[in-house]
Amino acid sequence: MSTTALPARRAPDSFAILLMVGLCAIWGFQQVAIKSTNSAVPPVFQAGLRSLVASLLVWGWARSRGTPLFRDDGTLSAGLLAGVLFAAEFVCIFLGLTLTSASRMAVFLYTAPCFTALGLHWFVEGERMRRIQWFGIVVAFAGMALAFADGFLHGNVASGSTLKGMAGDALGVLAGIAWAATTVVVRATRLAQSSASKTLFYQLAVSAVVLLALAVGLGQAHVETVTPLAMMSLAYQAVVVAFVSYLVWFWLLTRYIASRLSVFSFLTPLFGVSFGVLLLGESFSLRFLMAAALVLVGIALVNAPARRVAK
Repeated sequence: MSTTALPARRAPDSFAILLMVGLCAIWGFQQVAIKSTNSAVPPVFQAGLRSLVASLLVWGWARSRGTPLFRDDGTLSAGLLAGVLFAAEFVCIFLGLTLTSASRMAVFLYTAPCFTALGLHWFVEGERMRRIQWFGIVVAFAGMALAFADGFLHGNVASGSTLKGMAGDALGVLAGIAWAATTVVVRATRLAQSSASKTLFYQLAVSAVVLLALAVGLGQAHVETVTPLAMMSLAYQAVVVAFVSYLVWFWLLTRYIASRLSVFSFLTPLFGVSFGVLLLGESFSLRFLMAAALVLVGIALVNAPARRVAK
């Protein structure tokens, strides 16, 4: 019986690079889409609807491709944990965006690669960090501290209150930690051998249940006003971000070297800050710009590929 070997993963070519830049732009725009809809759809309810619609789309996609989602393969407990962490991430993002700007949220959220590197270092064998990665984490955390200092000294225009703004910034960091914890759970458990569709479905379906239940408990399960902008934003978040972009990302990971793709993650907060300024009229100080630059450099260093030693 003959078997077909999987293609070897290779360095990103021009096609992969263009796709990654597009994905980073999509992810960077997400904060703007959420913030522009918070006044029409309460934040936790908005997050729950996003996960619900996207989970149904992933279920339909898996069914059309014959990918089993409900087979007992020992991933249930890890999948439930990943889904709860995914829900926690988006609670922090959606509530945080009611207190801070989309630009600031983009920077704090995308400290996640640094927390991921720390988590993998501690919990996953063979993921030990190198000296350059430790340096990158120090640089990124210095940038994060400077950004917090800027929020305290310069104030937060989005919230009109320094304390509220700092709370929103802190929620951005907590969202990054929850995102990193989700990644570590996926990598350190049997989910690592599961299909990408099933792993994504766990996160979306469980988070949909958690978020919608929380929205009911908080009295947010309603829509303030139905506007074209709100509907377009929800469609963008559920279809473009949570469904299409994640599937494209997983597809790229099956064909290209993951560490080379991850380097592009520093572009996402760059897009996030740019969209916040251009589309929402957000402003920032020189101190915050320096802080964002430090975070971006730190992310790039954390994701720097290891050098191959010549034999």
